[in-house]
Amino acid sequence: MTTRPYIVGNWKMHGTRAMLAEARAIDRAAERLLKVEVAIAPPFTLIHATRKEATLIAIGAQDCHPADGGAHTGDISAAMVKDAGAGFTIVGHSERRANHGESNELVKRKAHAAIDAGMSVIVCVGETEAERDSGKAASVVTRQLNGSLPDGDEVADKVTVAYEPVWAIGTGRTPTPDDIADMHRHIRKVLEKAYGDAGSEVRILYGGSVKPENAAELLSADEVGGALVGGASLSAESFLGIIMAAAEDERE
Repeated sequence: MTTRPYIVGNWKMHGTRAMLAEARAIDRAAERLLKVEVAIAPPFTLIHATRKEATLIAIGAQDCHPADGGAHTGDISAAMVKDAGAGFTIVGHSERRANHGESNELVKRKAHAAIDAGMSVIVCVGETEAERDSGKAASVVTRQLNGSLPDGDEVADKVTVAYEPVWAIGTGRTPTPDDIADMHRHIRKVLEKAYGDAGSEVRILYGGSVKPENAAELLSADEVGGALVGGASLSAESFLGIIMAAAEDERE
C-alpha cells in the first residue's frame, strides 16, 4: 500500500494567536500539495483556534495525561485535547523523557489513552550522543519501542513512530542518510515483531534538525515515511519548503 509522506510540525512551547497566520498559510498551501499529509501540533492553548483556522491539515497535541481526569493540576487529558480539536497526540518526545522523567511505561499509558479517546499517536524514540558513540543506539531504541508502543495488533493503524536522535534535535547536526536508513530499517523489524504484518504499514518519521535545505536528502532515505519538524515548522515559508521536498519525492 502506497502511503503519502507525513510531515508534522511540532511547535513546542512557541506560539500565541499571532501564529495563526502561519497556520493559515500552511493550510492554504496544503490544498495544492495533495501528495503529502500535513499536520501541526501547536501548544495546548492554540489547538482549538488552529483547528478553526486550518481545516485541511491535521491538528494534534504535543502530549496528554494518561488518566481520563482527576486531581492533576496543570495536566490535560486525551479526551480534553480531542475535544479541543486534536486528531493525534505526540507521546514520548525526548524533551518529555529528559525534562519530565517520563518512562517507557508512562509513554505507553499515554499512547493508550490517546487511542482510547479516538486519536492516533506519534511515539517518539531516539538515543543520546553518548549512547550512539558507545554502540548502543539500536538497543536503546529497541528498548524504548518495546516499552512505549501501545499493545495489540488492532492499534497498529493508529500508530506512527518518530525516530529522533536526541543529539540532533535543535542542534543543527544530523545523522547521515545511511545512518538514518539503518535505524529506520531496524525500527521496521521491531514494529513487525510487535504488530505482525500490520507493522509493515506503520509510518516511521525522521526528526532532528530537518530543514528545507536537507529535507529532500533525509526523506529519500530507506523506510523514511515523513518528518517530525521542530523549529523549521514555526515559519510557513520554511515548513512549506520541507513539505514541497516531500511532494517532489518520487518514491512510490
